[in-house]
Amino acid sequence: MTAYDDLMAHARETEALAQVAGRLGWDQETMMPRGAAVQRGEESAAMEGVLHARRTDPRIGDWLARAEAPDAVAEANLREIRRSFERANKVPARLAAEIARVTSVAQGAWAEARADEDVAAFVPTLARVVALRQEEGQALAQGGDIYDALLDDYEPGAKAAELDAMFAALRPRLVALREAILARPQPAALAGEFDETAQLALSRELAGVFGYDMTRGRIDKAVHPFCSGSGNDVRVTTRTDPADPFNCLYSTIHEVGHASYEQNVEPDYLLTPIGRGVSMGVHESQSRIYENQLARSPAFAGWLLGRMRDAFGDIGIDDPMEFARAVNRVSNGYIRTEADEVQYNLHVLMRFDLERALISGDLAVTDLEAAWNDRFAADFGFAVDRPSNGCLQDVHWSVGLMGYFPTYSLGNVYAGCLHQALRAARPGLDDELARGDLSGATGWLRETVQRHGALHAPRATIEAACGFAPSEAPLLDYLETKFGALYDL
Repeated sequence: MTAYDDLMAHARETEALAQVAGRLGWDQETMMPRGAAVQRGEESAAMEGVLHARRTDPRIGDWLARAEAPDAVAEANLREIRRSFERANKVPARLAAEIARVTSVAQGAWAEARADEDVAAFVPTLARVVALRQEEGQALAQGGDIYDALLDDYEPGAKAAELDAMFAALRPRLVALREAILARPQPAALAGEFDETAQLALSRELAGVFGYDMTRGRIDKAVHPFCSGSGNDVRVTTRTDPADPFNCLYSTIHEVGHASYEQNVEPDYLLTPIGRGVSMGVHESQSRIYENQLARSPAFAGWLLGRMRDAFGDIGIDDPMEFARAVNRVSNGYIRTEADEVQYNLHVLMRFDLERALISGDLAVTDLEAAWNDRFAADFGFAVDRPSNGCLQDVHWSVGLMGYFPTYSLGNVYAGCLHQALRAARPGLDDELARGDLSGATGWLRETVQRHGALHAPRATIEAACGFAPSEAPLLDYLETKFGALYDL
């Protein structure tokens, strides 16, 4: 065997073990008995210890030095292995263990503070998490930008300064569009209660319409919808609300976007470093284009209205355009995960700016609540009423995910670019959507983005699919055109 063969055999086993670790997390959120939490923590920690040891195995350095890449696939695998190996070895084992320990405790402290609406109780814990992530960023950056080093975990190659310029161009037009929409009459809401069993049945039907392969996946309920796994075992979760079936249906479609990306990677890449989505931003582009540009389009909404009537009977809306307005309703709210398509990115941009300030030291953790409340009022036009609707609403910072938030908006920007290219490639897309036929759209995404996995770098993946460099312009143009028509602006 060559050095490359030895390296790939080691990588395949590591990837397989990582999938097992991921399945432990899926089970914890769906089926694990409540009393197993402490034991599961020990099991997960043991798995992470094994994975860290494999990812820092000194033999990897030797194999990398001697390995030769016979083709582009091998080059990409070596790139991903080298990146993981170098990053893992820059962070001292002591620091990695302390981050794991503190963030495990911090998540519980955050949940308790959130329940008690008590920011002050969480400040000391969050300050410790921020300090540890600053230390980790310094180890990774080695004299470079600390936030960029953390961002690289989620969006390899991205730079905060570039994202800052892109987001600065998003913000004023989004604020102006939000204000124009909210000045218009609001659409009618759905009426009645919606049976949970019927919601789940329709959500499974929609998953199939969007190409999710249930022979290699499953749909379960969880408090927070998510997608887990890759290759031939990709699972999604959703949630139900008897007063709001859209929560279930669109959460399912969103997670199916993630799942389809993982299911559609080239089978030959299975359990290799490139056999998964290349970044969180590209991953989010798939979930957002499935959920928004496709499933919330007026054309598809007309088809969905018929399926809603079949499933639930009278829903209080008969007109397809009124139903499309209901699907795309824009309204004031505090919660990022419940935000409409127009306002969602404003929630993310605020978090991006705040966490950069925390990591740089320009914002003290003790001042976070005031900074959050001031920015929220400036962007959304009303005041935060309580911490659980403010700086305590997201779990991300408690578990140390600094650098994750901007990938949500980057994914939306990528989705806007992909949507523009998709419509150019399929000029009859609205007719297809009106028939409930997603095969053309999802097939185009499979061929241009999903099947490549992590073969190419994130930005290169999007640029190759679209034929042009990513920018915020297609997303803004799409939002203004769509909501201008829906709200008669």
